[in-house]
Amino acid sequence: MKIFSQRIELLQQKMEKEHLDVAVITDEDNIYYLTGYYDYLHMEFGRPTILIISINKGSLLITPSIDENMAKSVAHVDRIVAWNDGLGDEWRVEIPKALLKKHVGIELNSIPQIVKSYIEDFTENQSLKNLSSILSDMRMIKSNYEIQLAKHAGQVANAMMSAGRANIKDGIAEFEVALAISEAGTKKAAELLKIYYQDKYMSPNTHFLQIMASGDTITKTHHRASTRIIRYGEPIFLCFCGMTNFHRFKLGFDRTFWLGEIADKLQEKIYDVAITSQEAALNAIRPGVTAESVHKEYAKVIQESGYDYPFRCGRATGYSFLEKPQLVKGDKTILKPGMVLAIDGSVTVDNFRAQVGDSIIITQDSYEIITIHPKKIEEVIIQ
Repeated sequence: MKIFSQRIELLQQKMEKEHLDVAVITDEDNIYYLTGYYDYLHMEFGRPTILIISINKGSLLITPSIDENMAKSVAHVDRIVAWNDGLGDEWRVEIPKALLKKHVGIELNSIPQIVKSYIEDFTENQSLKNLSSILSDMRMIKSNYEIQLAKHAGQVANAMMSAGRANIKDGIAEFEVALAISEAGTKKAAELLKIYYQDKYMSPNTHFLQIMASGDTITKTHHRASTRIIRYGEPIFLCFCGMTNFHRFKLGFDRTFWLGEIADKLQEKIYDVAITSQEAALNAIRPGVTAESVHKEYAKVIQESGYDYPFRCGRATGYSFLEKPQLVKGDKTILKPGMVLAIDGSVTVDNFRAQVGDSIIITQDSYEIITIHPKKIEEVIIQ
């Protein structure tokens, strides 16, 4: 795809401005962003995948030989070199001649220590520059293609939330709800892949373990779906921040439900504050404002209602779960059209937590919500 060569060319232009000869890229999401290559295992199995981009010599992908065929099928690079476990210097072979006597950029925030140490050993008299901010800035504003991905990811998320709601019943285990959610998301993703995309190797299966809490686990923010049985009158929290991963594009999407009725009426009051805090954040969002100003409006609602200072109210997403900017105090990034953000509203007390969250696209003068599911109090009580 032309989009990958355009991204590499843009990175090379930025490298030239920073007086860098070579970029060493190891973050799997950055590698995908620049080349279209994904291997699913990467460093989890101790096998580095390394992308080297030179100003004058193009792009080189160093990949484990076990994934060489996949790399040849999907990677948009000039050259691929495969290495095998225990043979020779493995992944190190190509690095000295690519980096020697060069000004080198690395992702200081994410490079595996084993790769960083090796580079430092033979470039001891060379200065290494951090590429992380250059790449994160490149990825902030989404292309038209990425906006399409975001909207399709929203459709997948919507199908998942509808399935989750439909399967919440008295006496059902959390993991059974999670299975229904995963099935619905996978089927919707497969449908979209078949209609709109040519990458026959991309999996439609949802990723990550379902974040879900119910009853007395509701305050455990990232609790995974377990064998716990859901009962009438209990609150249920569904979060798709890791599961909505369509064509590698991630979104945030959260809802709090109750089964049958709200047994504890104080929970209704807390939920109302969570909803209002998200509304305050959304009302503050438009191009030209700072990320921290959105968080300020959200936090103001929560604190003026008598609750503790909250977590961040949102973050950017894309090919990674967490991108730049974060909607939090201290982040002065100016919001611009083309950013994709997850916007939350949440309140936590000792024995209850309410949260709603949606993903949006910043437009020329406002925003577009791409995750759609009812959230008024009367609409989240499942009958």
